[in-house]
Amino acid sequence: MKLTGKQKRYLRSLGNPLNPVVRLGKDGLDDGVVGAVNEALERHELIKVKLELGGSEDRFEAANFLAEQTKSEVAQVMGGTILLYRKHPKEPKISLP
Repeated sequence: MKLTGKQKRYLRSLGNPLNPVVRLGKDGLDDGVVGAVNEALERHELIKVKLELGGSEDRFEAANFLAEQTKSEVAQVMGGTILLYRKHPKEPKISLP
């Protein structure tokens, strides 16, 4: 599922007040982080991931990697924060426009 610009804007507005539920440190992306993101997406549908890495290109690579591994969509990459969305298969809480 590819998000449209309107859907991304809507998700960003919902994600603005959220606190990060997963923090990615200097150890980088591993199976534990991917598992934590996957579990958080199952519970919340829309989550923030806080990156504490150096470099501006790392954040986009990390966002795409996490989205690919968790079958989610990147709604936003801003600073050191990634906003990920994955519709719950049985009980969706978020209705996209």
